[in-house]
Amino acid sequence: MSEVVQSGGRGHKGKKHKARLGVRLDMTPMVDVAFLLLTFFMLTTTLLTPQVMEISLPPDSKIPVQIAESNLLTLRVRADQTVFWNMGTEPPQKMAEKDVPAMLKEHLKVNPKLSTLIKIDRNAKYQALVNMIDDLNLTQAQLGQTEKRFSLVSMDDKDHELVGSL
Repeated sequence: MSEVVQSGGRGHKGKKHKARLGVRLDMTPMVDVAFLLLTFFMLTTTLLTPQVMEISLPPDSKIPVQIAESNLLTLRVRADQTVFWNMGTEPPQKMAEKDVPAMLKEHLKVNPKLSTLIKIDRNAKYQALVNMIDDLNLTQAQLGQTEKRFSLVSMDDKDHELVGSL
């Protein structure tokens, strides 16, 4: 590990100096421990995986997409996290956010070609939008639907009038 080296006692022009003790340290064990700790922490640390939500965008936003009213379910989310839903041109109905998956499952069982339009207030929390998309994707996956049909739009003045007083 370490070694003490004793040098001769002869100095310059015949003068005798005190014998000097030299110390030589073996650094190999310290390097071994350092690499052992480095490999331990590298192997036991979990790396942060990026959380990404995949969104498919239409090829051209100027081309309107025609959908039959019977195949359109609209979900509106106000800034206070209140959720409203309606089919086609029916008046919106208020519902609890926790009831959204059950309602989606019920409507998607009846009509597998159902397209969902999520209209959210610009002042709503981002988490509300993520929850809606997650509920929709989870429900479609449970029903075995591989094609995801939904659109995202911000609420306009007409939507605020529809759900404002409910």
